[in-house]
Amino acid sequence: MKMSYQTVGVCAKRIDLEVEDGIIKDVKFVGGCAGNTLGISKLVKGMKAEEVIEKLEGNRCGAKPTSCPDQLAKALKEAL
Repeated sequence: MKMSYQTVGVCAKRIDLEVEDGIIKDVKFVGGCAGNTLGISKLVKGMKAEEVIEKLEGNRCGAKPTSCPDQLAKALKEAL
């Protein structure tokens, strides 16, 4: 399943992702800190979506109540 997730409260504008049988096949952040979002994308590729949600959900960026990793967890929850 391919989907686009509109982020809220972070620098990245959108997350495009593909999840197949609960496994993350691809993640692309549109906008945000290029090095960090590219690193996150490479790290989670091939992982179980539920495991990534567990690890990333609730992570904050400074004083913000969310972060790009937290937004990815929200996107994955929606995809599942």
